[in-house]
Amino acid sequence: MRDRLTTKWHGVRITVLKKHFHKDFVEQYTAKPEDWTECRHFQVGQEFVVSKEVPWQMPEGFCGWAWADIQKLVLGIARGAQDVFVTCCTDGYRPVIFKLEKVQDSAG
Repeated sequence: MRDRLTTKWHGVRITVLKKHFHKDFVEQYTAKPEDWTECRHFQVGQEFVVSKEVPWQMPEGFCGWAWADIQKLVLGIARGAQDVFVTCCTDGYRPVIFKLEKVQDSAG
C-alpha cells in the first residue's frame, strides 16, 4: 500500500474554463430571480496552483464551495491518478467549469 512517504506528489493547476448561468432555473425556482447573476467569484481563464507540498490546502482566493466540490479530484491528480480532468462546482444555477492538470516537477 502506498502512503504519504512513498507517493510522489504533484502540484495541480486549476483553470477556470467556463461559467454558466441558468436564468431559466433561477426564474423558476428562486424567490428573487432579479438578485441572481453568474458566479462573480471567478473569471474565465483565471488560474490557481495547488502546491505538491500541501495539495489538500485550498488555494488563496479560491471559492470554498467550489473547493469542497473538487478537492477529492485535485488530490487524485496530485497523487498521479491522471494528467488532466475537467469538472465543475455543484451550483446548479451558476456552475463553473474547471480544468485540473498535473504540474510537472519543475513548476510544482
